Amino acid sequence: EIAKSLAGASTSSLTAEPVVGLGGTQTAGVPSGFEMRVAVLTVSDRASAKEYEDRSGPAIEASLKKFSKSSSRSIRVIDRKVVPDDVAAISAALKEWSDGKKPGLILTTGGTGFSKRDVTPEATKQVADRLALGLAAAVTLESARSEPFALLSRAVAAIRKNTLIFNLPGRPKAVEENLALALPTVMQAVYQLQQDPSAKPRSNV
Repeated sequence: EIAKSLAGASTSSLTAEPVVGLGGTQTAGVPSGFEMRVAVLTVSDRASAKEYEDRSGPAIEASLKKFSKSSSRSIRVIDRKVVPDDVAAISAALKEWSDGKKPGLILTTGGTGFSKRDVTPEATKQVADRLALGLAAAVTLESARSEPFALLSRAVAAIRKNTLIFNLPGRPKAVEENLALALPTVMQAVYQLQQDPSAKPRSNV
């Protein structure tokens, strides 16, 4: 019944016009000389135990490279890790990066579902100074146009200091689809976070 309900939603209310600001390669608000520094965190018990190869982390890097080329904006991956599905391990990595290497963006992959071991959103909220609820919600709704079960994602976006943390699904295909939607808006958000606090605000929000 849930599957039928979600499938019905995908052919009715979810067929409206795309969410404004998602998708494409438009980065008009970001100067061409800006470089977005990114850290990538794969969350998986099995990958961390080397029971299988991490494929989601490389999928993120490939998507970043593709977007960098199409948008003519510089993106550099400064670090990549694999940790188990454990709140302490995830939050430790997020704090280490945002407080130490200070990337503009941390992308996590995995641990956003309904399993008891899916705790990436909880770890993200634990270290967050502020949440960016609209960003994650918009990407989830847009993804549900082609994959209704995307609505079962519990992914969040959050800010710690000047770093944006964005949760992605664990499947490589879903990672690629989410980033194709999110990256133009995410880069704008990262650019704003990286600016001098005394700079004039870019919006009234």
